[in-house]
Amino acid sequence: MSAGKVVMVIIGAMLALFAFGLVVAGGALLWAFGTQRTDDGFFVTPTAGLSTDTYALTSAEIDLGARPQDWFPSSQLATVRFDVESDVPVFVGIADEDDVESYLTGVGYAEVTRIGIGPSDVTYLTSEGSAPETAPGDESFWVASDEGAGPLTLTWDLESGEWVVVIMNADGSSDVSVDVAAGARLGILLPIAIGLLVGGLVIGGIAAALLVAAVVRPRGTVPAVGAIPSAAPGPYPARLEGRLDPDLSRWMWLVKWFLAIPHYVVLAFLWTAFVLLTMVAWFAILFTGRYPKGIFDFNVGVLRWSWRVTFYSSGVLGSDRYPPFTLAATDYPAEFDVDYPDHLSRGLVLVKSWLLAIPHYLIVGLFTSGLVWWTTDIGDDPNAVLRVGGGIIGILVLIAAIALLFTGRYPEGLFDLVMGLHRWVFRVAAYAGLMRDEYPPFRLDIGGSEPVIASAESPPVAGGDTGTQTSIE
Repeated sequence: MSAGKVVMVIIGAMLALFAFGLVVAGGALLWAFGTQRTDDGFFVTPTAGLSTDTYALTSAEIDLGARPQDWFPSSQLATVRFDVESDVPVFVGIADEDDVESYLTGVGYAEVTRIGIGPSDVTYLTSEGSAPETAPGDESFWVASDEGAGPLTLTWDLESGEWVVVIMNADGSSDVSVDVAAGARLGILLPIAIGLLVGGLVIGGIAAALLVAAVVRPRGTVPAVGAIPSAAPGPYPARLEGRLDPDLSRWMWLVKWFLAIPHYVVLAFLWTAFVLLTMVAWFAILFTGRYPKGIFDFNVGVLRWSWRVTFYSSGVLGSDRYPPFTLAATDYPAEFDVDYPDHLSRGLVLVKSWLLAIPHYLIVGLFTSGLVWWTTDIGDDPNAVLRVGGGIIGILVLIAAIALLFTGRYPEGLFDLVMGLHRWVFRVAAYAGLMRDEYPPFRLDIGGSEPVIASAESPPVAGGDTGTQTSIE
């Protein structure tokens, strides 16, 4: 794949991620619009208990496009509602910040600075002072207000300005204690949700077009030089190879994870494209019985790229040679390939990746990340526990790294075992990626090269074959 097409894939993957976010956001808003509103269309917060021994509770300043250069919609944006309950008559009002500041000058009050998850998880900023000169209901500057002894409901259509919400006892006395729930009704919520969905679908279509254009191979294209021949014998049509570098640096493994960061960034986008294109291939297999060749070559290339980076960095530490930035097969000491299938089962595609592969998922999970090596408590909190863990591969590679540091040699037997574990993992990845119908064997084929299985007609090789690998069933 050319550099230009790799760029197209990365751009397509970035657009696909953005489109996915838009669709998720639009879907969440539609779900909220349909299920989370009250009968009169309000989204309401949980009730919070607010109290102060001063004379008033206030909100922080609410700035709604107060400055001339700020944009604020001229039409009705939203309606807010405050439901207030108290054992005594109370007053709740909304007014311009300057009017509230003038009214509360010299008055003791508490500004609510944060309301947490719990009903009493509230913080205040208290200003000391005396009682107000007049009861709040006697003032005329309120843009919306209500007072009384029963539950109060104050509604207000948002307007441009700087506003403050004030809650006081109706007679202006101290010790204000209320339960408050806030709500909002958004007139433009449904158009926003639909806009996000439509925008996500449009951008997703552009992303899909870029990805397909980048990976579709013209008819008659010759495979890349250096690819593992499809006729090569082996126990499974997904083949993983690796040659251990005999002159590995003692210390370079300490920084390989850092040196590989550029690869990790690119692979994040490539794997996004891999997932999306596998979905496209799923439909193609279901309706035609064939895996689109261009998508197949791209997805194999992503696995190949991932294997090289794994071999170089913390997954194997088998070579100090920096992996190439390419999807194509190369002369790098770690390579991966899958035979292209002429036909795939339309029925198996429905169950391969999520059902039939479950036993393998459990096994490769232990290989890659399923173990906890060490735990310790953090502080006095019994629920605060630090866990250090990983999979069998991680433990073996750590042992190999320590041996390399002190002896200058990577234990060959350990390398063979690590290769066998990775070979199992990548066979399952090819199967779960819908690339083959053959079920991966429950077999650990250890060694740097795939095992060669001699046919019944082939005579035994005199003197043995040191290249033949071991299979552990």
